[in-house]
Formats: sequence, C-alpha cells, structure tokens
Amino acid sequence: MTAQTPVETTAQVHVTGRRIVATLIDSALLTGLYLLTAIAFGTIIDLGSPQWRVPAFATSATVVFVLLALLYYILLEGYLGRTLGKMLAGIRVVGETSGTAPGPAAATVRTLLRFVDGLGFYLVGFIVVLASPRRQRLGDMAAHTLVVRS
Repeated sequence: MTAQTPVETTAQVHVTGRRIVATLIDSALLTGLYLLTAIAFGTIIDLGSPQWRVPAFATSATVVFVLLALLYYILLEGYLGRTLGKMLAGIRVVGETSGTAPGPAAATVRTLLRFVDGLGFYLVGFIVVLASPRRQRLGDMAAHTLVVRS
C-alpha cells in the first residue's frame, strides 16, 4: 500500500496485537512524562512506604500535562499518522478513503474519544475493535480512520 492508496484489504487492518503494543508504549511514555513533571513541578507524596509514593502537583500543572498529552496524539497522528508507540509497533493511522495521515481534525476526534475507548484500561476500545470488521475503535469510526500496517 502506498501513502496515496485507500485501504483495500482486511489484512491491512488486522493489527490488534500491534495496537496493544503501541498503546502500552505510548502509555509508558506519557506516564514517564507525568512522573518527570511531578518531580520537576510538584511533589511526590509518601503514603507510608517506598512502594506507596504518588506524584502530585497543582491543578494548573495537571491541566497543562493533560493538554500536552492530547497534543501528543493530535499532532503526531494528525500530521504523521503515528505516535512513537505506533512507529515502534509498525502501524499508522490513515483516513478511510485517502490512505494518508488523517489530519488534525480527524486526529482530534480520535483523541477525544479515547476517554470512552479507554474505559476499563481500554477494555471498551478492545471489545469494539474485535467486534468491528475493519478493526476500528469508536474513535476511528467517528473520525473515519483506520489503523494499518506501515
């Protein structure tokens, strides 16, 4: 498949395992960024033992972090079609009909629906992907995107 060709085969969208790997990588990256932000701008609260320490910082810092996390997905998926996790997993996001990176508007729709797809540690998204013939989660359906092999 070239960058200009629409997705034509179901084999191209059967990347559920790779999607899981990409989600784990992106989640680890954002968790690390959150911890670094807490160390730099907040505090680590000790809940009684070394195993029970949690990061905490002001609401404004949390809002900034959430906005940065949203921009991570919107900009990378919108313009490049892939986040770092997707790059490492060998997959990318494309428009259903164009076969190219979906653009920031579609990436915003995908990203905002992560709040629904992500319920239960992405259980909702996982079930929807498995039930969908084109392996789309709710965010993909609403944004008219597919996740395909690179």
